[in-house]
Amino acid sequence: MSGWNVIDVSHEALRKAVRGVPADGWDLPTPCAQWNVTQVLQHAAGDQVGFAAFLTGEPGPAENPFEPSGELAGDPLAYTEAALERSARAWAGVDKDAEEVPVPVPPNKMAPSLGAGACALDAAVHAWDIALATGQPSPLTPELARELLPVAKSIVEPLRQWGAYAAVVPAEPGDDEVAELLRYLGRNPAWTA
Repeated sequence: MSGWNVIDVSHEALRKAVRGVPADGWDLPTPCAQWNVTQVLQHAAGDQVGFAAFLTGEPGPAENPFEPSGELAGDPLAYTEAALERSARAWAGVDKDAEEVPVPVPPNKMAPSLGAGACALDAAVHAWDIALATGQPSPLTPELARELLPVAKSIVEPLRQWGAYAAVVPAEPGDDEVAELLRYLGRNPAWTA
């Protein structure tokens, strides 16, 4: 456990999504148009390792999270768990009262609560990508989306220009907190494979 509820909940969402991928589901398309399920997992795991590396000074991910190969050696759940454990351990060592902590998201230093939210946002949205791609229910709850939306609005715009997030998808009547978050992150809440 990281000591940060938002991270722990988001990590569990990613774990659950990975557990739910069927054996033949790793090459399925995802809401991340250029990536399949394996590539989204590699990206999500790499980002978690990236957060840990910034916080601890340990080595970062072995592969560029923004150019995932689509090839995983070994068990995907063990791969996921190793990344999540590194991230949780790193966040457990963060002083919540510190002025700022180093993070792999511009401007590369944030208040601890914002940095933790950024780490959680990454895990949660990619849990959603994997879940939807493989026919699982959305792992995003209204409570989690409510907590992550202000984080997204604080960090996403500078990243959008580099293609890390697609353009905002216009709101529709009846959108709930989950739909609002997904649309802000450039995802269509009604996406299906």
